[in-house]
Amino acid sequence: MAKNINTQSTALAKSQEKRFIKSLARIDITLFIVAAIISLDTIATIAKGGSQSLFWAVFVALTFLIPISMIMAETGSAFAEEGGLYQWVKYAYGRLPAGIASVLYWITNPLWLGGSLCFIAFDAFSGYVIEIKGGSIGEWIFKLAFIWTAIYLAIINLKLGKKFIGAGAIAKVIVISSLVITTAIYGIKNGFQPFDFDGLTPTLGGFIAIAPVILFSYVGFEAPNAASGEMFDAKKDTAPAIRRGSFIATLAYILPVLAIILIVPNDQVEGLTGFLGAIKEVYTVYGGAADFLVGLTALLFIFGLLSLGSAWMMATDRIQAIAAADGAFFSGWFGEFSAKFGTPVRVNLLSGAMSSTFLIAAMTLVNGDAASIFTVVLVCAISTLLVSYIIIIPSVMKLNRTRRDVVRPYEVPGGVRGFQVIGSILFFYICIGSIGVVFPGTLESVFGIEYNFQEIWGMARADVQLFTAGTMLVVILISIAGYVGGKKLREELANSK
Repeated sequence: MAKNINTQSTALAKSQEKRFIKSLARIDITLFIVAAIISLDTIATIAKGGSQSLFWAVFVALTFLIPISMIMAETGSAFAEEGGLYQWVKYAYGRLPAGIASVLYWITNPLWLGGSLCFIAFDAFSGYVIEIKGGSIGEWIFKLAFIWTAIYLAIINLKLGKKFIGAGAIAKVIVISSLVITTAIYGIKNGFQPFDFDGLTPTLGGFIAIAPVILFSYVGFEAPNAASGEMFDAKKDTAPAIRRGSFIATLAYILPVLAIILIVPNDQVEGLTGFLGAIKEVYTVYGGAADFLVGLTALLFIFGLLSLGSAWMMATDRIQAIAAADGAFFSGWFGEFSAKFGTPVRVNLLSGAMSSTFLIAAMTLVNGDAASIFTVVLVCAISTLLVSYIIIIPSVMKLNRTRRDVVRPYEVPGGVRGFQVIGSILFFYICIGSIGVVFPGTLESVFGIEYNFQEIWGMARADVQLFTAGTMLVVILISIAGYVGGKKLREELANSK
């Protein structure tokens, strides 16, 4: 009985299918992956660790990024239903775990959009295009416009929205290619920074420090499957699109990290300054055109950030809407897709409101203990996506073992055994990254590595871990409350059976 219910959808969820608009071809899925996976805002953060981080970026790409793209390609092409990972977890373990996984996966993104991405975009615009005074009305207008433009792109018809996402993906490739090519020209003309070959020797401390950032950057290949019902041929196109996307993503992270390391001293690589600062430095080879080209590249950088935020809104809002329609997130009101646009407008607007709320908090809580607490909560909250894979990975592994009746257009090399081995390795990685997010400093303490909480967080260890664990607990309680709130929808499903 339970198994039967877990493979069925509620009447509300089934009724939404007629509102899905077929929009995504293989090239669109590939560009969606590029837009969602490549985080320009984290490239310089990875590069900050120098050659040690470069080693781990390459190593983790080979042992995590490519393997996770493979298992998501198999699962996504086999179980090609709207809602993607929510459906996979539901098929494997039921609606409650699926509801928890979907909230963990979804809630990261509106908070990331309002608490981080819009700030990076503003700094890029003000620093390299047109200066806007910090704290002015202009800053508020820019950041709110950034948030609601990303939300608007998620609301509009996917046939139109995909064009902006595709353009944003291309903008990212142009920015990264420009940095890499111009770095080669700059190096030939002016010389490179001495490369620290000794730093390539891997250390446990180096891995623990960079693992959460790299893993957060390398996940998301399953995101387009949130719109499987809006693909022209999800079973045929998913796996090839993911394979191409994983190749592009691997190069898009490793090559610019290497470029930044070659031209920017380690102690000068700081987030945005590291990336656009590197652009500004190497563009000096273009002489009098340099300033114009830097400004143009900064605009492409900002557009890339916008497409990143909007792509994730498109994916995660759909997942959450399907969860709501299927009785796993409150009464089902959030599960309605727009008859006009074919998109989950109610969840889109909820995400926009959450983003705006976190923007206000981030702009207001800038000093003192309140600022420190907000920073801890924000960092933890925008990392729940990584934690969601603690549920997602075992779920796809179970489906691979138990649902052999399902046709798989693509299979991981080695069949079931290969899939299970890869899944186990990925699960190990996710556990390490999640511990680093929820219980910062724990792994460092276990292995005798120094970790200064006061210097990093501005708070004592007990306080930091109280707020990180508390934040995660609140998110999980929201998930459970949503499941309880969907009881009526689930009862109708049970009665019909």
